[in-house]
Amino acid sequence: MRKPPAIREPAHVPLAHVLRGGVIEGVHYGSVVALAADGSVEFQVGDIEAAFYPGSALKPLQTVGMLRAGLELDSELLALSAASHSGEDRHVAGALRILATAGLGEDDLRNPPDLPYDSVLRDEWLSEGRSASRLAQNCSGKHAAMLVTTQLLGWSVEDYLDPWHPLQEELAETVEDLTGQSIARVTVDGCGAPLFSVSLRGLAQALSRIASAAADSAEGRVAAAMREYPEMVAGERRDVSRLMCSIPGLLAKDGFEAVQVVALPDGRAIGVKIADGSDRARMPVTAAALAAIGISPSLLAEFAYAPVLAGGGAVGGLRVTGELAARAAAAATPT
Repeated sequence: MRKPPAIREPAHVPLAHVLRGGVIEGVHYGSVVALAADGSVEFQVGDIEAAFYPGSALKPLQTVGMLRAGLELDSELLALSAASHSGEDRHVAGALRILATAGLGEDDLRNPPDLPYDSVLRDEWLSEGRSASRLAQNCSGKHAAMLVTTQLLGWSVEDYLDPWHPLQEELAETVEDLTGQSIARVTVDGCGAPLFSVSLRGLAQALSRIASAAADSAEGRVAAAMREYPEMVAGERRDVSRLMCSIPGLLAKDGFEAVQVVALPDGRAIGVKIADGSDRARMPVTAAALAAIGISPSLLAEFAYAPVLAGGGAVGGLRVTGELAARAAAAATPT
């Protein structure tokens, strides 16, 4: 058996300070890559080549792979296939609709049961005495699409999450094609599906290719679905869906641990990884990176700040720092 390649420690750098009462209380390290429309690196901060696990940020790539394999779904359900959804009624109903196209049901899913990802919905479920379900779990759209693709091609359904299953091998090939990189290692994601490691640059390149693809390609169909149904990609209270609504044509996908990738129709793309996995730094850092490539700060205002709350009010906030802050400020300064 071939020995897996050695994995080096990423050389992350400070990206954001957590300020409380004017004092730096914490520092979030991480890395950022910005790609130009031609795919070249416009700028980088930190380590963009170290292998890491992008989590659910891979879902648009996996959905492309399923389309390439022969999956046929309408745009709303394609967006749900690429989603880490909130567990809203439309998400649960959509996952059931995907399964129904192949005569399957919730019991065929192999993702773990969970409560809705959205905290408001989760509290409502608990107050109503509802229990966790596989359909409410945030990856149910992806799993439903995996099952339908597997059944369509006549492969075994029970073991569709096995890394050596033909479906997972097809999806791994798609990830390597879109990122332009070999998968360094494979592990298991929180939902039980195989998870592939790539670099931050490779992840950004993949979403760039999806966002700028021809409309009749598998990549173009996924891009169109995510743009048409941003609320299916996450949820009405989620920053990913709101960001897509704020910037015309933008694709956005988040993933554990504190990963964000965005891409514009012209191929420009941003990849963000926060080293400590803290989600509060993910969107302010992404907003600064988008500002640095010329996106208007007025479109990014609601995403650029994360308050520190105490005693019923704000006593500070998260501030992007270092080279990324300097680039964002320079881009916003009239010449």
